Amino acid sequence: MTRVFSGIQPTGEPHIGNYFGAMRNYVRLGEQHGREAIYCIVDLHAPTNPLAYAPATLARLTYEMALANMAVGLDPEKVVFFVQSQVREHSELDWLLTVATPVGELERMTQYKDKAGKLESIPAGLLMYPVLQAADILLYKADTVPVGEDQVQHIELAREVARRFNHTFGETFPEPKAVLEKDALRVPGVDGNGKMGKSKGESSTLGLLEPVDSIWNKLRVAPTDPARVRRTDPGNPDICLVYDYHKLFSDDATLLEVNDGCRTAGIGCIDCKKRLMVGIERELTPIQARAAELRQRPQTVLDGLAYGAEQARAIAQPVMEEVRSRMGFLGSAAFTPGQ
Repeated sequence: MTRVFSGIQPTGEPHIGNYFGAMRNYVRLGEQHGREAIYCIVDLHAPTNPLAYAPATLARLTYEMALANMAVGLDPEKVVFFVQSQVREHSELDWLLTVATPVGELERMTQYKDKAGKLESIPAGLLMYPVLQAADILLYKADTVPVGEDQVQHIELAREVARRFNHTFGETFPEPKAVLEKDALRVPGVDGNGKMGKSKGESSTLGLLEPVDSIWNKLRVAPTDPARVRRTDPGNPDICLVYDYHKLFSDDATLLEVNDGCRTAGIGCIDCKKRLMVGIERELTPIQARAAELRQRPQTVLDGLAYGAEQARAIAQPVMEEVRSRMGFLGSAAFTPGQ
């Protein structure tokens, strides 16, 4: 049976990149796999990024990420959905895999090199991040990990970690496979510079729960085809950030209209953006309404996470018993005094 695992960081407000890249796929996969779909808010990963992590906001952002996922449609009664730090076995397996992972393999990780290059003092956690990610996956013996392209290298490392553990201590973990979801979309930032991401700040993101007036204020000044200096200048929607957003939010008829209108100068950029806002409001208003309802019942969110952690521990604890036994720790089945 397929077991799906995926984690999402709580280091910023959830945005439409999270939604199209992961969150709506969580819901879809949850409908397919039920409790074999395991989703985790990976708060233990947050401190590895000193540019985005702040102790004063971690709990709030963790709660907000849980609330947003539930507002999108993730149901704790159907899937396993929890907060990583509330299942202590993640940390235990992380350490046991750390001692068996060569530093050289970690130093080759592209994300580590990119992030380390921006820091004067590099925390060890940044280097060890992929081992914790491997522990997150292997703890549930997950074989399917839906990820974006930037995480494929980390999943390959997780496969190597599983392979090495199995060779050294005996067959224990399946080798997980990265699945590039065809519906997981790479969403550009509002500034037009690369992928939308929390690390770039709120000005470059469109928040999933952000008021539509605030979203409009960002879109109103968002860059379009630089060739359209005047209203009468024709443009090329293929290189226009706003048209990329239309592909996410607009129906086919609107896509055809703005495509033709841009190329012929039949509509201006502001008109194009106004049409985009119609699609954005249609998509986000129901999600934001459900989020508002959940804010009135915060215990519903907390209870859902607590139930998910209970379900996760029921899977994780026997796996850790097996790992301790394989590695020979006292108190496991590896050794019984007097025999």
